[in-house]
Amino acid sequence: MKSTLKWAALIAAAVVLAALALGLQTWYAKPLSINWFYTRVFARFALDNPELLTSLRLLEPVGIRGHNGKFSDSSQAHEAAVAAQWRDDLVTLRSYDSASYTGQDRLSYDIFDYFVNDRVKGERWRLHDFPVNQLFGVQSNLPNLMTQQQQVNDVGDAELYIARLGEFPRKMAQVIDGIKLRETKGVGPPKFTVEKVLAQIKGFMASSASGNELTVAFKEKLAKIPAEKMHAATRDGLNARVEAAVKDSVLPAYAALAAEFEALRSKATANHGAWSLPDGDAYYQYQIESNTTTTMTAAQIHALGLAEVARVGGEMDAILLGAGYTRGTRAEKIAKLNASPEQLYADSDAGRAQLLKDYQAIIDEVSAGLDPLFKTQPKAKVVVKRVPEFTEKSAPGAYYQPAPLDDSAPGIFYANLRDVKELPKYTMRTLVYHEAVPGHHLQISIAHELKDLPIFRTIVPFTAFMEGWALYAEQLAWEAGYEKNPLDNLGRLRDEMLRAVRLVVDTGIHSKRWTREQAIAYMMQQTGMPESEVTTEIERYFVDPGQALAYKVGMLKILELRERAKTALGAKFDIREFHDAVLVNGAMPLAVLERVVDAYIASKKAL
Repeated sequence: MKSTLKWAALIAAAVVLAALALGLQTWYAKPLSINWFYTRVFARFALDNPELLTSLRLLEPVGIRGHNGKFSDSSQAHEAAVAAQWRDDLVTLRSYDSASYTGQDRLSYDIFDYFVNDRVKGERWRLHDFPVNQLFGVQSNLPNLMTQQQQVNDVGDAELYIARLGEFPRKMAQVIDGIKLRETKGVGPPKFTVEKVLAQIKGFMASSASGNELTVAFKEKLAKIPAEKMHAATRDGLNARVEAAVKDSVLPAYAALAAEFEALRSKATANHGAWSLPDGDAYYQYQIESNTTTTMTAAQIHALGLAEVARVGGEMDAILLGAGYTRGTRAEKIAKLNASPEQLYADSDAGRAQLLKDYQAIIDEVSAGLDPLFKTQPKAKVVVKRVPEFTEKSAPGAYYQPAPLDDSAPGIFYANLRDVKELPKYTMRTLVYHEAVPGHHLQISIAHELKDLPIFRTIVPFTAFMEGWALYAEQLAWEAGYEKNPLDNLGRLRDEMLRAVRLVVDTGIHSKRWTREQAIAYMMQQTGMPESEVTTEIERYFVDPGQALAYKVGMLKILELRERAKTALGAKFDIREFHDAVLVNGAMPLAVLERVVDAYIASKKAL
């Protein structure tokens, strides 16, 4: 008996040691399986980005939540180490013998190779961006993360929230160091960016610590915890500690960032595109390729944009004429329509509440009618909320926040209610179709819910695919009969015109040296959008070169592939199966998507 137990213990110890050795080999050396390698790369990336883990809620279901008390390391040394890791990962990836890979294994390899290789190519331009700008950066991203996504369900969560408040000084200091380094390289933000970031910071600091949004949001989170799960004294003590942390850590960190931007104010004297940066033309070409996943040039995209502007404009003009708008330019006609009392909500709290309610009604309507279009549909729900007032002045008109992976919250379609005149009723439907259903929410949620694939396939972002799908979804909803009123279709076309104009103005700003004012005037002329909304759009393109090109390029590719499938399959074509081919593999580069659709066509023809 003793001998048996001895051998059993030795065998168990051997198994444990073998498992430990295999784990160490997988983490530190080349993993034996490429799927283990994918998992290792994703795990390292995720563990290095606490903010990402908070938004995904990937680890909370297994009791791991320490990341919710930290921010990622933004030091220059760390960013250089991350770049080196991507280079090493690419070498390791290409050391696997991929010649025999087929099916999903082939797709995983090609998608991962494209993604990592793009990161490696982008290292040359690591300091060409503006890490703090009017759209995104620590000044808005961190409070938004903590107020909108970080959950506080018990004392442990509350302690992590407080710990994360203490991280603000370190995080801000690292970002400021990066801004200073960029300045030595000749990379500085546009004049308007400096001014608007300062306005955001001052707005955030306008309230005392007790009225700060981080303090108020924490109190609201605690208030939702049942009394039997948290004593009043504990609740009061936690609230007091949060207020103290905001006063002692957060607000001084913002003051330091404000001082840096005040120093930049005298140096930022112009509003120029990427062409003005060191080696700016090459940088912009990289941005084009990274965002569109194509090798198109700025000149090709500019020409495509002009052609699309002419085509969409003709369709808009026909609807305006049919609606009785016969006098003036297109912009003048749309401005008159936008000002119609029947198109506007009351400029009041009640009016904004009704607007959100009506957005939700549109979401619910289209969500109930997906069966004729989609075989695969997400489990996650989506709700509409207002863009936080702190960031709404310079935020886009709308955006989508995916549901966390643990299903603890729905996806959120954020609508910007800064000015109800920017939201005439005929534009509402297409905005819902883009941001929610059948656009971003449907596509991203289906990807998140995919099974039996490497986890990176469920979350890897390819802008041309994701934004191209959302723009395609706008047209799909119209084709499905959800915009019976011609003016609703005008809203769709106005938004498609916006995306066509983006091809012209983005390349105009960054390649043809258009001024900010020239770009604003062109967009207003073609779309008829209000100047305030157009200004926000144009300033967005200045700080994120090439991103705005992805929408139209991606949409046109999906439409091209759908037409190819229809032509090749004839009576065998099924829109639901085509959408499955596009969606159930997660986001991918457009060339890989084309290969997937071609494979779908071949398999259907063979039946």
